[in-house]
Order: sequence, then structure tokens, then C-alpha cells
Amino acid sequence: MNLSSFKVLFKPVVLLLKSKRLFLGTLALLLFLSSYWYWLDYRDFLKQPIHFTQEQRSVVLPKGFSVNQLATQLEKQGHIKSRHYLKVLAYLNPEYKNLKAGEYQLAESITPLKLLKRLTQGKVIQYSFTIIEGQTAFEVINNLHAESRLLSLESADQRQILDRLQIEYPKLEGWFYPETYYFSKGDSAFSILKRATEDMQLALREEWQNRAINLPYDDPYEALIMASIIEKETAIASERTKIAGVFVRRLQKKMRLGTDPTVIYGIGPGFNGDITRKDLRTRTAYNTYIIKGLPPTPIAMPSRASIYAALHPDDSNALYFVADGTGGHYFSETLDEHNQAVRRMLARNRKNKGK
Repeated sequence: MNLSSFKVLFKPVVLLLKSKRLFLGTLALLLFLSSYWYWLDYRDFLKQPIHFTQEQRSVVLPKGFSVNQLATQLEKQGHIKSRHYLKVLAYLNPEYKNLKAGEYQLAESITPLKLLKRLTQGKVIQYSFTIIEGQTAFEVINNLHAESRLLSLESADQRQILDRLQIEYPKLEGWFYPETYYFSKGDSAFSILKRATEDMQLALREEWQNRAINLPYDDPYEALIMASIIEKETAIASERTKIAGVFVRRLQKKMRLGTDPTVIYGIGPGFNGDITRKDLRTRTAYNTYIIKGLPPTPIAMPSRASIYAALHPDDSNALYFVADGTGGHYFSETLDEHNQAVRRMLARNRKNKGK
């Protein structure tokens, strides 16, 4: 076979190879151009902020919410043009793949990377719930029920709550530490009570370990009862140890405490704000004008300062006190001095009413 015949025979093969190379070359070029275009579009996506209206800036992520779900939602809402770009971003940055549940407050505009970073760091909106010194358990639980951003207590029954908190005392009274507690939307109301109880137990344990000597308490719970009475008797910090001293000396002398706040607590929700002689003579477990010693439970949530005062009473000789009409109290060592102070207080009240 001569050369010309060989060329004729293999010419179709050569043409086929040339056309295949051309096809592959064209395909490679198209792939390169499309990839380059995709990369340019993806780069613009990274730089382009996502804009939110005022109403859209508060975002709640449920538990188990994924980047895929987030990307789909943002695409449907028109915030991003393609959900795939956000998914690629998360794939290339795996530390931003696991979104944390909760409520987030977003900026008016935020880049996709910063959005994923914020939603994976768990910087959720924090709300606050405050337990105030002197509040009762009833008031605290009612306030928790009114907080719509918390999951409600399964039951408001105090016995059930006591069991869940593992408190082996007859009432919740006194066991919630007065403090501001922060929470996220969807947290449980019970978690607030649990934290408040743990804080109170810690404060009581620490103060009990550093208590003064020769106190008339059998255990820390009795100190908690005394602290709650002190809390309700005065809002003046400097008077707490003085009032504690009066009550401690009364207990030591087997005198009745004779304190109005315990009587009021014993009356319950029916108290109209005006304590009467009949109230003082009505027997309840909390009427310290009639019963001897401490009432059976605390009557409110005491502050740490009141717990300290109950365990560090002053060493004066005062056995009586009465309101002085200005928010403070007169302290007396004898009944005669006390009666004079009461008469001054009554005269002041009559004078004020006459104005």
C-alpha cells in the first residue's frame, strides 16, 4: 500500500480525532467559563449584604433547624437569589454549619458569612426576670406565668414544684433568691425557679457556715425564716442587724416575737392593707402575737443582707421597736420606753391625718 492510499484510508480517523479534540476543547472552555461565572457570582453573593425589615430582624430558630432550611427560607423570602450559595458557604466553612436554636436580633443588613457566624455562636436575645426582695412564692409564680416568652410551669401546685426542686420543706416560701435572671425565648419557667433555688441554697449555706455564736436557731431553715421576717420589717439596710438583735433576744428570753408581717402573712390574700386588733387576736400558725417562737415557714424571699443580719444580730439590749413614721424605727430596751415611742408615733399619725 502506497502512502497516498494510507492517507485516504485513515483520513476519516484523523478528522474524527480532530473533531473530538475540538469538542473536548470547547467543552473544557465552556466548563471553565461557567465555573468562572459561578465563582464571580458566588463572590458577589458573599459581598452583598442581606437586608431585613424591622419586622424581619427578630428571627426564631427552632431546635434542629439546618442551614439547608435556612437557605430555602431566605430564598423564598427573597433575601438571597440562590439557596445553593449559602449551602456552599456553610460547606466551605464547616464551623458555621451547626445553627443554635433561639431568638436572634439581626442587624438591618448583614453579609451571609456574618449571618451564619451569628446563628452558630448562639448569641440569642436575652430577657430578664427579677425576683424582688420581700416577694412571696405566690407572687413569683404569678409573675412567671405572666412572662409569655417562658414555657409555662406544668403545674402551679406548690407541692409538685417542691418535689421537682427536691425541697424537703412544707412551702416554697423563702427558697427563691432575689436576683435578676436572664433567659432566652422558649426557656422554661421552671429553669428560673431552679436557678433561684440553687442560689438561695448556696447563700444560706455560706452564711450559715460563718454565723455568729449562741444563736437560737436549730438549723439554717430557722435562720431563713428569721431573715424573711427581717426583710418584711425594714427596707433600711442599717436597721437589719438591729431588728435581728431584737428578735434574737426575744427568742432567747422566751418572749413572743409580736411582728405584724407574720400576722399579715397568716391572714393571706384576704388582707385589705389595714391590720386590726381582731387580726392580732386571731390565732393562725403565723400570728407571732399568740404563738411562741418562729412561725413554721418563711413569709417572703429574703435578701442575702437579711440572711446575714439574721446570723449576725447586733449586741445591744433593745427588745422593742416601732415605726417612726419616716420609714425607720424607734428601738427601746424597756416596755415603758417602747410605749412612749408608740404614743409619739400615734400622735405623729394623728397630726399628719389632720393636715
